[in-house]
Amino acid sequence: MSDKHSEQQAIAPSGFEPLHAGAPPPAPQRRDWRRWLVPGVVLLFALGMAFLLTARSIEIAVDSTVPANIDIRGFTLPFGGRYLLRSGDYALEISAAGYEALSTQLTVTNEASQRFAFTLQPRAGIVTLLSQPEGAAATVDGQPAGPTPLNSLKLAAGSHALTLQHPRYLPLEVALEVAGRDQQERFEYTLAPAWATASVSSEPEGADILVDGETVGTTPAKVELLQGERQLQLQLAGFAPWQTTLAVTAGKDLALGPVTLQPAAGLLELGSTPSGANVTLDGDFQGQTPLTLTLLPGQAQRLMLTRPGYRRHSETVQLAAGASSRKTIALQAQLGAIDLSISPPEAEVRVNGRLVGRGSQSLSLPTVEHRIEVSLPGHRSEAQRVTPRQGLEQRIEVSLQTEQVARVAQLQPEVTTALGQTLRLFIPGEQGPESFTMGASRREPGRRANEVLRPVNLRRMFYLQTTEVTNAQFRQFLASHNSGQLEGNSLNREHQPVAQVSWQQAAQFCNWLSQREGLTPFYTQNQGIVTGFSPAATGYRLPSEAEWAWVARVQGETRLTFPWGDTFPPTKVLENYADSSSAYITGRTVSGYTDGQVVSATVGSFPANHHGLHDLGGNVAEWVHDVYAIAAANSAAETDPLGAQSGDNYVIRGASWALSRMSELRLTYRDYGQAGRDDVGFRIARYAE
Repeated sequence: MSDKHSEQQAIAPSGFEPLHAGAPPPAPQRRDWRRWLVPGVVLLFALGMAFLLTARSIEIAVDSTVPANIDIRGFTLPFGGRYLLRSGDYALEISAAGYEALSTQLTVTNEASQRFAFTLQPRAGIVTLLSQPEGAAATVDGQPAGPTPLNSLKLAAGSHALTLQHPRYLPLEVALEVAGRDQQERFEYTLAPAWATASVSSEPEGADILVDGETVGTTPAKVELLQGERQLQLQLAGFAPWQTTLAVTAGKDLALGPVTLQPAAGLLELGSTPSGANVTLDGDFQGQTPLTLTLLPGQAQRLMLTRPGYRRHSETVQLAAGASSRKTIALQAQLGAIDLSISPPEAEVRVNGRLVGRGSQSLSLPTVEHRIEVSLPGHRSEAQRVTPRQGLEQRIEVSLQTEQVARVAQLQPEVTTALGQTLRLFIPGEQGPESFTMGASRREPGRRANEVLRPVNLRRMFYLQTTEVTNAQFRQFLASHNSGQLEGNSLNREHQPVAQVSWQQAAQFCNWLSQREGLTPFYTQNQGIVTGFSPAATGYRLPSEAEWAWVARVQGETRLTFPWGDTFPPTKVLENYADSSSAYITGRTVSGYTDGQVVSATVGSFPANHHGLHDLGGNVAEWVHDVYAIAAANSAAETDPLGAQSGDNYVIRGASWALSRMSELRLTYRDYGQAGRDDVGFRIARYAE
């Protein structure tokens, strides 16, 4: 230690002076932040603990093939793949590459642990669709997409049903798997051909090759045939046509030939009395008479004709190559016995409409189907169909039951309208057969192209006016009507048939008369125009063409050509035609015929036909119900035909005072129109029930 510090110094007192004695105040002390650190940490800890204690653990699961971005609007604390959130509503946005962004609201409840799952919608894929060959019509999920190639076709991710179709190629149906997510994908398909190649040859060569009726080449040749059933024909002048049906499978080639063509056959025009006989040639069915047979040249063939109720006819026929001939064979009838037991005994028995007696009896009938009807006033008629058998007697028992008076009154043989017109009841099968053939054979002189043969069945009973509608009757419907005059000869007298009426006016007259008598109108009208009809209605109407033909032509088993028979010209006056007295008006007349009428005559001036109807084949031609049409050849039988609901033209049947040619006076003659004419009128009809 130094001497200086080792010396002891004495402690002396110092003077004291108060602060307020004018001395300056002491300098202020600086705040120390450290003293707030601990409280702040405590506060933050408390807040954190409060959040942790009130927050809920939330898991957000996103279904996507790539990582998704999750954005939660609001205070959140990520924690081990989960999120800590207090309960409440939060805006949530999720996005991922190749997917549509999702914006939604997240509602956090008070549950401790919660899980939310979301599925993102992939964006559409960009598809390129190719095919071989190009131009195939593409359909995706049943909707047309257009012809290939298709570029930048947007399709949703997933499986799609794709169909490709192209002429002459097999259709292709596949499942198209689209990845989506804006990815570009390319699909290419090759279509399989839908044809096969056929090699066709013939002896001799040079024959035309027809496939389904179209010429495709001449033999020898290779032709392409679409798959399916195909008709192949070979045709060569001087030789019979050859044909076959091919079942073609795509890709399987065929070889046909050489096909040996046969010389042209002979032609035999065959008829029978009665007609309608079944014809076989060497055991093969050929059709029904009349028909034309094709015979093998220079070869004897067995010809057989059969018809129910007649004996079988058989003979040998032979024709040279290319030759033609005509033959008519008369068939012999076969008979069978029918024993009828009838009650009451006074009941009338009719066979095919012809009265054969009363009560029980034995009948000998041809072995074909017959309609036997038993009737008695005050009783319900009964009808049966029976086919007799040769050598076998058949017994039929019929016991009639009484019917209600109302039904008897409803089916009176004749009814009278409010205008005094008489209508007669016709029952097909009683006054004549139910089935008959309309039209005329091509061989009939004067036959026109619209008179095609067609079978018809009449089942419904109907009434038909015995005379044509007169001017006086029509003027009760239309008071201003004027049928006119010709060269000073009036068509307008009260009892002359009404003329200059259109089909529409005739049909409207029928509806007017139906309403006057409280009947359901047959024709439907819209703003005064007839637009159709109701077949079930029993109101007045025009006769159907089939009904008109039936009452005009059917006389038992006979089919009349003219009202007087089958020869021309007529030998006696039966109808009002263009005769010598009307030559200066018509210019044409029936040679040697004089009926004394220049124009139309008073209705009923001439004798009634076999059905009690006047002027059916003359005086004025008549509108009938049917829309004008030409039937197809070999058409199926129709029952109670009425034709189309509406059309532009309607059928006119029967001759008139202005007609004279053989073709026009035939009962099968058909005309048509829609406007009125000076030689066209009408008569009315209605169904009996």
